[in-house]
Amino acid sequence: MTQENVDKVNAIIEQYGYKRNILASNLALNKKFHFAVFLPKYEDLEYWKSQILGIEKAAVEFSKFGIVLDYFFYDFTISSFKESVKKVLEFNCDGLLFAPIFYQESVRFLNEYEKKNIPVVMIDSNIKINENHAYVGQDAFQSGYLAGRLISFAVKNERQVLIFKITREIESTSVYLQRIDGFYSFFKDHQELQNFKFSEVTIKDSGIDQLNLEMFSGINSVFVPNSRAYIVARFLEQNNIKGVRIIGYDLLKDNIEYLNKGIIDFLINQRPEEQGYMGINHLYKKLVLQEPVEDTHYIPLEIILKENYSPAKKTV
Repeated sequence: MTQENVDKVNAIIEQYGYKRNILASNLALNKKFHFAVFLPKYEDLEYWKSQILGIEKAAVEFSKFGIVLDYFFYDFTISSFKESVKKVLEFNCDGLLFAPIFYQESVRFLNEYEKKNIPVVMIDSNIKINENHAYVGQDAFQSGYLAGRLISFAVKNERQVLIFKITREIESTSVYLQRIDGFYSFFKDHQELQNFKFSEVTIKDSGIDQLNLEMFSGINSVFVPNSRAYIVARFLEQNNIKGVRIIGYDLLKDNIEYLNKGIIDFLINQRPEEQGYMGINHLYKKLVLQEPVEDTHYIPLEIILKENYSPAKKTV
């Protein structure tokens, strides 16, 4: 093509615009895009099962465009996480979906993974060490702040508030700590709420038989900063303790049971299925369509009460 013709083509492109059909090109080349999915094992854990449902929904939807998922699961132990890290670092892929449960170990992993120059999307928890990493999930600090506001609603008398931390061995996660920080920050920002006094209890998930009546002596409200609010609710029901406001997270079957009984007052829904779907959707848009994508996609803070819970509610 002569330079004159090149100039003519460029002039036409400039005047009318032209965008290469990337999707059609990929299909014509039968190009595959491998996404690694690095998550905790989900057996018997409703929250992570829901994440997988969203991921699989996206995988089915985008499979015709060459999307292939490769899963790497780890137990809720640091040793299992480290073993999986080795496999993920050795695996060649185009993008990574990652749930950073162990904070310090996840920071080390992400710093090492950065050398691959591969897009990373985090779900559930956000670790801000690299501007190139994306995040899909709730603003953990704001969700804790919201829990503080819910605790304070329609309360005039003095209230004893218990932050009840039912943890696995690993609850040093950033999301967990940010929720608690946000909760306290609400009351720091509202100095007029002098009628609230706070205490904390921490027990291991494996030691839930350690709950006792003394823990709840004089307590009016309980904030559970993870999905285990039902454990507190069950204990209060078994001991016929009434009139305690409970706020927790996630639409687990057991949580919903006590929500419907009126023992749990509020659940903050993280919409895990939507997180999983949006995480894969982010990688699809960025790598397959080569479209600009916002690096942070906050899932709306959804407050669930007995009156507005619907088992048929769609989250994606």
